[in-house]
Amino acid sequence: MKPSRPARARRAFTGCAAALAVAAAAGGCGYAPAAVTGKAATARSAADLGGMPGLVGAAKKEGRLNVYALAPDWANYGEMIKTFERKYGIEVNNENPGGTSQLALGAADKRRGQDRAVDALDLGTAFMRNAHGKRLLAPYKVTGWRHIPRAQKQADGSYLNNYGGYVSIGCDAKAVKKCPRTFAELLRPEYRNKIALNGNPSESSSAFSAVLAAALANGGSFGDVQPGLDFFQKLKQRGNFVPVESSPATIRKGETPISIDWDYLNLGYSKELRAKGVDWKVAVPADGQYSQYYNQGVNAYAPHPAAARLWLEFLYSPEGQNIWLRGWSRPALLDRMTKDGTADKRAAARLPAVHGTPRFPTPEQEDAAKVAINEGWGKAIG
Repeated sequence: MKPSRPARARRAFTGCAAALAVAAAAGGCGYAPAAVTGKAATARSAADLGGMPGLVGAAKKEGRLNVYALAPDWANYGEMIKTFERKYGIEVNNENPGGTSQLALGAADKRRGQDRAVDALDLGTAFMRNAHGKRLLAPYKVTGWRHIPRAQKQADGSYLNNYGGYVSIGCDAKAVKKCPRTFAELLRPEYRNKIALNGNPSESSSAFSAVLAAALANGGSFGDVQPGLDFFQKLKQRGNFVPVESSPATIRKGETPISIDWDYLNLGYSKELRAKGVDWKVAVPADGQYSQYYNQGVNAYAPHPAAARLWLEFLYSPEGQNIWLRGWSRPALLDRMTKDGTADKRAAARLPAVHGTPRFPTPEQEDAAKVAINEGWGKAIG
């Protein structure tokens, strides 16, 4: 799996207020057609359609699934889509694979009532909350619902975590004498002109999360991200921070030998970089351990409501969850599958070791952190 530049752009964000503004503009003034009706469109679980056989039959009759901005090289989405198509004989129309969560939300809002509307949404938390607030989501509980941790799903079934990972430090072990494993080590003089992010924290969720993780590593909290901004200011002042958006290409060229990014993206670089002679090592910093997930939901205006629900069932089945796992990401049902023996043991063993239970900011904390980082990043980096 090799995240391309468009794949990275897909996960850009500018904050809740901006997302709401874009969604509102896309939807137009006063445009609020009724949600799709019918047995499949109102099903809150497979049981409402007679179980999985009934859901599969209804989805096959529809024969199509519309999704948006699912980059094939992001968290193994290419394999996910191909396997779903092959398994059920349903064509997946993946529009604008290099798009953003913001564009996906806008498209879902604007196309209410249209045959080309998005059937299922994969969005960052802030955007999925916006979709929920605009009543774009149809409650649906997948078969494995009860095994998904309570903190990772909405009680009404409107959306739930699907895959995620930890902020990590990737390092070219041939270009760097000793690869850093903590945020504290990144301040050392031997890392001058070596450390980069994959974008601007005001636009990239990965870069935003890197600042949040740095805050946790330096005495901050979800409610106080200033220590994270101060940390990157120190990196810049010491000459360690490189204002270049990291990518496999910049890593190969030696421009960004150390990259702070999601672990599943950093790990996904390994195969490509190894072929180019780069010994890419990845570590999850213990002093700034921060995890986040993306979310899945069914569009209430889905033109293919049964296919949308079957897509979610596939994503949360052992087969789908293991596809995430092979893409280096951590699926929502990993703990359950590890216990019942259905997890791909080889893929799970490749993940970096982490300790403790992940903690997540509240919606209010995340919104406040975005404002603080958007306003403070320019001052910190210049």
